[in-house]
Amino acid sequence: MIALDTNVLLRYLLQDDKRQSPAAASLITGAAPVLLTDIVLVETVWVLTGKRYGLDRDSVARVINALFEEPMVVFEDGQTVWRALNDFKKARPIKVGGKKKTADFPDALIVNKAMHQAGEWRTTLDGVYTFDRAAREIAGTLSP
Repeated sequence: MIALDTNVLLRYLLQDDKRQSPAAASLITGAAPVLLTDIVLVETVWVLTGKRYGLDRDSVARVINALFEEPMVVFEDGQTVWRALNDFKKARPIKVGGKKKTADFPDALIVNKAMHQAGEWRTTLDGVYTFDRAAREIAGTLSP
C-alpha cells in the first residue's frame, strides 16, 4: 500500500503538469493499493473549490465519486466519506450576516466521522456542537 499527499492527488485529478501528472497517474493506476486519507480529501476539496479552480459542489461530488471507481484507491473510511459527500451535496445555502453560506465538505466529514466513531465505541453521539450556522444544517449538529 502507498498513500498520496494532496499535491499528488491534485496533479492526477487536474492533469495540469506535463511531468507530475503522468507520475501521479502511474501511482494511482499501479499495482499497489492507494490510500487517500480524510485530510487529503479535505485539502483536495478546499483547493478545487477555491478561487483558482472554482469547482461547484456538483463537480466536486463527481470528482470524489470518480475516485470511488478507481480500483486501486482505498479510503481511510470510505463509508463515512460517502455519507459526508451525500450531506455535502444535499446542503442548502442559508443567510448568515446578509451573505449566503453553505456547509462545506469538511463540516459534513466532521459530523459523519464523529457519528462513525461513536458507533465504533458503542456509544451514542448526542451531537456535534458548532457555531457555524451553515454547518448546523447537517443532521447531528447542535448550537453550543
